[in-house]
Amino acid sequence: MVRAIPSDEDLNELLDDKRHNALLFGPGAGVDAETLRRALILLRADRATVLDADAISALGTHPEAFAEAMAVRSSGASVVLTPHEGEFRRLFTLTGDKLSQARAAAHSSGAVIVLKGADTVIAAPDGRAVINDNAPPTLATAGSGDVLGGIILGLLAQGMNGFDAARAAVWLHGAAAEAYGPCLIAEDLPECLAKALARAL
Repeated sequence: MVRAIPSDEDLNELLDDKRHNALLFGPGAGVDAETLRRALILLRADRATVLDADAISALGTHPEAFAEAMAVRSSGASVVLTPHEGEFRRLFTLTGDKLSQARAAAHSSGAVIVLKGADTVIAAPDGRAVINDNAPPTLATAGSGDVLGGIILGLLAQGMNGFDAARAAVWLHGAAAEAYGPCLIAEDLPECLAKALARAL
């Protein structure tokens, strides 16, 4: 599920294995040239991809390279970006309210945008958007966004499209936090997903 890629050879080996039909990159990667280069390689691999945290910030140093990598994708596999407001502003220079900004970013980039917060906006390139408000304050803890990225990844790997995977994951993320209650840390969230799913079914 989690794999270290210390060298380009390791990255190429991972991408050569077609069983890896969905990829997540960014948490803890560091904001540097290597993270930027690897994020672009993953985008050009043309698979379902979630980019989070440092990958988004690194792409923000060269937004034109991000646009070029998105332009050459041909399979229709989804790209999902999961920025908080600060990461969003590093990659996109947009004005307006949160919903308008997320929609414009999704349209211009071709990616599904998950603009996180107490009122997370999930926007698709075709203009669809939803606002999720079941985010309890306990989610404001280190690593919870990484768990959200993992939930999106798991749904993408099972064949969901990016918009549906993102909006389902954001709801489940909040529902899992609600199921756990106070004193939550990120490591508690995966254990509560079954409760959240049971509530949804």
